[in-house]
Amino acid sequence: MSLTEARFHDLVDATQQAIEDIFDDSDLDVDLENSAGVLTVRFENGSQLILSRQEPIRQLWVAAKSGGFHFDYDQPSERWICDTSDELLGEMLVRITQEQSGADLEFDEL
Repeated sequence: MSLTEARFHDLVDATQQAIEDIFDDSDLDVDLENSAGVLTVRFENGSQLILSRQEPIRQLWVAAKSGGFHFDYDQPSERWICDTSDELLGEMLVRITQEQSGADLEFDEL
């Protein structure tokens, strides 16, 4: 069963808010901007992490220095899973944050 548009937006909103909260609660010096469904995280070194919703295909896209990744929401596990590597969104965010800022943050809830 595919996600309804409303459910998709609710999931992305909740995911982006959770990510913002994790960065807000960390000691990292980051600039967060959430506009029109796009969450941009700017690290102190100028690199960016961008999470955007792709409504027509019900995906959450992640852009980072290491590349672009597309996530589908897996309803049984209630997790965002990369469509090419099966990596969980939280696992990837840990890796990307480490690569781009040197910080170890926990994204276990994603």
